[in-house]
Amino acid sequence: MKVTVVGAGAVGASCAEYIAIKNFASEVVVLDIKEGFAEGKAMDLMQTASLNGFDTKITGVTNDYSKTAGSDVAIITSGIPRKPGMTREELIGINAGIVKTVSSNLLEHSPNVILIVVSNPMDTMTYLVHKTTGLPKNRIIGMGGALDSARFKYRLAEALEAPISDVDGMVIGGHSDTGMVPLTAHATRNSIKVSEFLSEERLAQVSEDTKVGGATLTKLLGTSAWYAPGAAVSSMVQAIACDQKKMFPCSAFLEGEYGLNDICIGVPVLLGKNGIEKIVKIDLAEAEKAKMKESAEGVRKTNSLLTL
Repeated sequence: MKVTVVGAGAVGASCAEYIAIKNFASEVVVLDIKEGFAEGKAMDLMQTASLNGFDTKITGVTNDYSKTAGSDVAIITSGIPRKPGMTREELIGINAGIVKTVSSNLLEHSPNVILIVVSNPMDTMTYLVHKTTGLPKNRIIGMGGALDSARFKYRLAEALEAPISDVDGMVIGGHSDTGMVPLTAHATRNSIKVSEFLSEERLAQVSEDTKVGGATLTKLLGTSAWYAPGAAVSSMVQAIACDQKKMFPCSAFLEGEYGLNDICIGVPVLLGKNGIEKIVKIDLAEAEKAKMKESAEGVRKTNSLLTL
């Protein structure tokens, strides 16, 4: 299994680190446009191999896509990160051009690659890749929901004062501060609905805290988060590499599922060796359906800014 990470910034390096530590990939190639940057990150990470007990080879390259040839999975993290006060949508003009160029270069050298899109605004960038590459829908995956769900579970565990391993929950919808749909009614603690433990008011607060999870960290850090995004990506790549058929909410291209067409938005999927093996249908309450529809309208508004 060969994996390429495009973008050697904090998120890209975090992806490479977590993938390498899990030891399921033979090689991780990290590519960046800044001279020597990816090479330095790769060297630094390789010097942790004996300490962290992994044998994955990490290679850094400066803008040489020939070194990515034969990649099974490629992760697109490149683009400018969010600054404090900046929405994901404000990134679209710059990042669209970057993502279009990156995906084209990756496919030139790895025509069978599965693409995972991390660059923001993520749902719109995933849609852009669908519209400009012609790849089948199973091979283009947007990362957002896996990260948003991890943040949701963190907030649920915090509210429950429970270990995180007790908690399960999912966020669907758009990967934005207003587009996320945390499924509080479906969330559980060891198979028991969390509504048995938490009041409606507390659950509403958990939901709101989840939605602004990225913005909260951006305000604290001065830039986008990287540990949790890297961990989310590595779990998705592992599910593909090991054909786990594991369920994640991911941004997928919909053709009628959830009553939506011609859009990439977060829904539960099964990830395996072919990428998205199946889009999973879950029954939503009327209020959840309304929120999903509203989220889709927001994504479409951002998509309308694309020049395809």
